[in-house]
Amino acid sequence: MGFCYGVRRAISSLEKAAHESAPIQTLGHVVHNRQVVERLAARGIQPVETISRLTCPTVAITTHGVGPKVMAELQSRSSEIINVTCPWVKRAQRAAQRLTAAGFSVLILGDRGHPEVKGVLEWAGDAGRATDGTDIDSLWKEFPRRLGIMSQTTQNPQAFDEFVKRAMDRFLPQGIELRVINTICDATQKRQAAAIELAGTVDVIVVVGGKGSANTRRLAEICVASGVAARLIETARELDPNWFRGKQQVGVTAGASTPDEAIQEVIDRLNHMEVGVQCNTTSSASISTPRR
Repeated sequence: MGFCYGVRRAISSLEKAAHESAPIQTLGHVVHNRQVVERLAARGIQPVETISRLTCPTVAITTHGVGPKVMAELQSRSSEIINVTCPWVKRAQRAAQRLTAAGFSVLILGDRGHPEVKGVLEWAGDAGRATDGTDIDSLWKEFPRRLGIMSQTTQNPQAFDEFVKRAMDRFLPQGIELRVINTICDATQKRQAAAIELAGTVDVIVVVGGKGSANTRRLAEICVASGVAARLIETARELDPNWFRGKQQVGVTAGASTPDEAIQEVIDRLNHMEVGVQCNTTSSASISTPRR
């Protein structure tokens, strides 16, 4: 739980750059976590939502990445670009580009409004579409004969597996050629597997992270799907003792953009509620609570 490699790498790179050449503006939020964004802002790293609002000579591309058109526009405007795109997102971008070059249309399972998905789709040009899995038939007027299937890097692996199976049942009988590339990042798969394992041992799970973070929301969703109550919070101040009355075991997990100090504050607050903490250092923390 906590920062994944891509997030830790991005924050370290930006803080180092800010020390040498602040101020810096980022196109969008570096990660979807309010505390991290505020911490970076205090170091002279400010987010802007659109290219038209850029005023600094140094601009950073966030972990979510951008498409080639946005990159070209930034290069025409900025004297220096700091690219902290997550390596797994870059991998997905390259996959979309290769599929398109090979004559495939691209279908991404994910949130079409998410900046990562928008950027990857741009690498697929006009041949790319995104779906939540419910609107496939309406994506193209005439369905392509060659279709590459990908995923948002923070997607639930089980959901992607099920989507691929449905796509095979739907398209293979029509003679459509399918190529499937699993672009879910390794950290997401391990984190979700750890949360599922934890869900089997506790009565309630506290998921710590930004409520606008896709990977954090999916952690909460898979915990609920595993049959355990889940509470998604951004800070320890949101903890409610009533959530834990009558519970014996409380689990703690966190999204990939959640800072370590935010996680520790949650565990400390739970300790203050007179719950004992037993930590599994490879996945999540397990909180044992007395009966009430």
